[in-house]
Amino acid sequence: MTPLLHLKDITVAFGGQRLLDGAQLSVGAGDRLCLVGRNGSGKSTLLKIAAGLMEADGGTSFVQPGATVRYLAQEPDMSGYATTRDYVEAGLNPHEDPNRAFYLLGNLGLSGEENPATLSGGEARRAALARALAPRPDILLLDEPTNHLDVNAIEWLEGEIKSSRCALVLISHDRRFLENLSRVTVWLDRGKTHRLEKSFASFEAWRDEMLEKEETERHKLERRIAAEEDWVRYGVSGRRKRNVGRLDRLRSLRTERREQICVLGSVKMEAAEGSSSGTKVIDAKGVSFSYGEREIVRDFSLRIHRGDRIALVGPNGVGKTTLLKLLIGQLNPQKGNVKLGQGLLMAQLDQSRAALHPDQSLAAAVTDGSGDTVMVAGKPRHVMNYLQDFLFTPQQARTPVKVLSGGERARLLLAKLFATPSNFLVLDEPTNDLDLETLDLLEEVIADYPGTALLVSHDRDFLDRVATSIILAEGDGTFREYAGGYGDMLMQRGEKVPERPEIKKAPKSPAPKRARPGVPKMNFADLHALKTLPAKIAATEVAMAKLEKSLADSTLYARDPAGFARLSAELADLRTQKDADEERWLVLEMEREALEQE
Repeated sequence: MTPLLHLKDITVAFGGQRLLDGAQLSVGAGDRLCLVGRNGSGKSTLLKIAAGLMEADGGTSFVQPGATVRYLAQEPDMSGYATTRDYVEAGLNPHEDPNRAFYLLGNLGLSGEENPATLSGGEARRAALARALAPRPDILLLDEPTNHLDVNAIEWLEGEIKSSRCALVLISHDRRFLENLSRVTVWLDRGKTHRLEKSFASFEAWRDEMLEKEETERHKLERRIAAEEDWVRYGVSGRRKRNVGRLDRLRSLRTERREQICVLGSVKMEAAEGSSSGTKVIDAKGVSFSYGEREIVRDFSLRIHRGDRIALVGPNGVGKTTLLKLLIGQLNPQKGNVKLGQGLLMAQLDQSRAALHPDQSLAAAVTDGSGDTVMVAGKPRHVMNYLQDFLFTPQQARTPVKVLSGGERARLLLAKLFATPSNFLVLDEPTNDLDLETLDLLEEVIADYPGTALLVSHDRDFLDRVATSIILAEGDGTFREYAGGYGDMLMQRGEKVPERPEIKKAPKSPAPKRARPGVPKMNFADLHALKTLPAKIAATEVAMAKLEKSLADSTLYARDPAGFARLSAELADLRTQKDADEERWLVLEMEREALEQE
């Protein structure tokens, strides 16, 4: 049978180096392929060639006449569209129902009325995903579709794709997503593709076997591999074998956490305080927090002990960030209290990567320019040796940060984070921009970390591999703790994660309702905030974009270190303000809809 899409002997070179060297890709009707490989291996380039958005230096590309191909762009161009709904409807075929755009946007957390010019990067990506799905194409090319999606949206997207007849080529760092959707795995390695006629669940063992065979052949041919290449190529496989012991340790930690939860729920709680003296990291009792009349966190209690790995899970917009700030002392509860342990040294993941100075070398970025030694787990390590743990070669350690790819910057930021003296890690979406090998590394480092970790993540497989317990947003301000990982939580609940509060607008706004006597109304301050917050949020996003553009200047830090630090602080403040304003607007909008329905 003739394939819908066929790429043969594709070559692409950049700066004299071949990124793709004879790569192949064949997609038939209904195929479900996942394309995997290290960051920088050329996966996105190959997908752009398949979408017809980029020309290869060599090879042939064939798309069956009449076949529709849709590609999820990493940076979508939404100029010329008044609303997100207009943008998505423009991608529909002429005969298709325009309400499909409304359906897709609603399930991806958008109303359809957003102004594309004021969207955040995550919102723009979700709108682009809706546009790619809208026409029910013959071939769907998705590059990291789960970025910026919560657990509910990820599971909805899985169901949407499974029910579709389209052929799929998928790039993702989300293992569970890959396992659930793929039937064929294409591995892109050193410019060449290798095809496995099985799902991603079988890929890692198959890849390790291929690498071992290759190494054996190299020894037979008396080839010598450089030490740093050997680490980058084979270190991951060796670590996975060592992780068997860590899995046993995780099971032990989950058993301990289950016992702690039982104690918290009994009358023995006060007696347990004495016995756990010196080991408590956070002790929260009866914590509540509201925005106006809407309860975000209600009567929440939690005790975190040294060594726990606690994950906050739930739909976007239900208050996970608010709860995180309450637990680490960045926000004061309106009721109840939070006590932080003595001698707590907190280290937080900087999602903006402002902590990385573009003109510094990788080694200087990790040591802050204070020599060639870092302290890790209380022991001195040479920075060159330490960076190899994070898959950087000694040659790379001397290069400036500005030459790194996005995934490499994320890896360097992790190296810097874990080299910072701490006993308490706060990780907000730590898996973003990480390839599968770096995810393996992150899981290993967290497993070996002697302190405590509090994290927010939507990556189900990652949660199963690292979390000792899950704190789930149940809705209406209620958060509940479940011992174990994400799968353990689902088994204990017997059902899926609660849906996020939907905020959808009708395709056409009906005539405004008149207030009925006796029906409660919103006060003036809330109505004013509901009306003005969108413009305020948009202005904040514009200001953030300007700061991000300034910080992207690789010469700024060298010219004006104080200015770089000032702009970084301003960006962090604006991001905090934007999060608070978005949360308040969401609460007020839900309250308005509830009052209209009474």
